[in-house]
Amino acid sequence: MIKLSRPNITKEAMQEVCKVLESGMLVQGEKVLEFEKELKKYINVDHVSAVSSGTAALHLALEALEIGQGDAVLVPDFTFVATANVVEIQKARTILVDVDASTYNMCPDKLEETIVNYNFKEQLKAIIVVHEFGAPADMTRIMAIAKKYNLYVIEDAACALGAYYNNQHVGTFGDIGCFSFHPRKSITTGEGGALITNKEKIARKVELLRNHGLKRDENGLIDVVIPGFNYRMTDFQAAIGINQLVEFNENLLKRKELVEEYYRQLSGFKGISLPKNVNEHAWQTFMVILNNEINRDSVIKLLKVNLIETTVGAQALHLLTYYENKYGYVSNDYPSSKVLFEQGLVLPLHPLLNLEDIHEIARILKKLL
Repeated sequence: MIKLSRPNITKEAMQEVCKVLESGMLVQGEKVLEFEKELKKYINVDHVSAVSSGTAALHLALEALEIGQGDAVLVPDFTFVATANVVEIQKARTILVDVDASTYNMCPDKLEETIVNYNFKEQLKAIIVVHEFGAPADMTRIMAIAKKYNLYVIEDAACALGAYYNNQHVGTFGDIGCFSFHPRKSITTGEGGALITNKEKIARKVELLRNHGLKRDENGLIDVVIPGFNYRMTDFQAAIGINQLVEFNENLLKRKELVEEYYRQLSGFKGISLPKNVNEHAWQTFMVILNNEINRDSVIKLLKVNLIETTVGAQALHLLTYYENKYGYVSNDYPSSKVLFEQGLVLPLHPLLNLEDIHEIARILKKLL
């Protein structure tokens, strides 16, 4: 079976994990601090807080910016559900925005149109922009819109470690950036995530929020200064992450090499539309779009019979039961997102693949179509 994704955990990483386990000091400690230091260096950002998941990072971002009941947040319709779920958890209103059909990212024109036509009682407070599948969003236009309408910007860069926009790492344009280290991401810590910011005040608040709102005095006595969460990363997770960062740039180059081969093999083939090859893309995921007359779900099943694992992409939020029922969306409200959701096909992509694997995937896919 050619797997959709495979984490590459080296023997060196396993040895480092064993050292942590043998030490008996498992929770957030020296390894987490080292991982945060390496991420700061890699991303070129002032503050990094490692946390238990990418979703935890998004939740902390909203908490740190004091976004909650009475507020509204703009979210792309085509994204993983966590992007909007955290808004709902905060009891704010989710405002969906359609995406660009070729990049899969929030469309700036649709974003401003949604803001101009906004007429709900909740106050627009923030934009959560997603760098979908590692493709950098149009941050020049999105930041200009945010400034024009006085909105916070949270970058959901869950898939986008290693992605840049105009030579600046994504996640560093807005007020806060959020990353995920889930096993399908380009680097993994099992579960895990990180929140980054260049703003000292936000960073200090996040440090409190991720650890129950605790402070210790010089004698080690605990005080609680704000109600918080347990969103800490463990030291053995961080040990894996440190090891993965060592080979990360090499793995990014391998991903790009595999993607270039997909383009060579699939470009111009009837029935398949390829994603726009955005400059400085990190290529965490490679999703093609099948023509409307093709049953995408049947293709997934047939590829599995041929020992190729594939899946759907992100979700069109307006078609999911909770959001449909709460906000009264209908099927065609966000047409680009709808097509991506219903016809998107994610193909295998990870550094353990080789060019022969890509040839075989392309050969079988074209044969089936």
